[in-house]
Amino acid sequence: MSKLLGVDYGDRRTGVAISDAAQLIAFPRETLHCPQLAQAAAAVAKLAEAEQVAAIIVGYPLNMDGSAGPRATRTDEFMAELARRTAIPVRQWDERLSTKSAESVLIEAGTRRDKRREVVDKLAAQIMLQNYLDAHGPAPDDPAP
Repeated sequence: MSKLLGVDYGDRRTGVAISDAAQLIAFPRETLHCPQLAQAAAAVAKLAEAEQVAAIIVGYPLNMDGSAGPRATRTDEFMAELARRTAIPVRQWDERLSTKSAESVLIEAGTRRDKRREVVDKLAAQIMLQNYLDAHGPAPDDPAP
């Protein structure tokens, strides 16, 4: 198996997480400070290729009722640009409440507001990627852990 890259795309910051090779555990990787969509897509594509990941999982921001709003449209544009820049498969995964969950974890841990801003995006990417991993489980040809 190969690692997966999880992406929490944002207009100013993009959080990135990576899984282990067994695709069981997600780890926060970094926060990319890319204010332009093309810049963020290029940075994610470069990182994905350097890490030799099997797929890029992009958090898809649906509204609570399941509908796609303006934020989802912007994420569609990011995913299309990312797909143009790499041959690695790009998939979407529902990320509803991942940023809220990340903020709650950081607040509960007593993290200062300025420090939270630095890590919330990569933690949100980790939560989203872990949800994806949990839903998909190990590949059928892999022995159960």
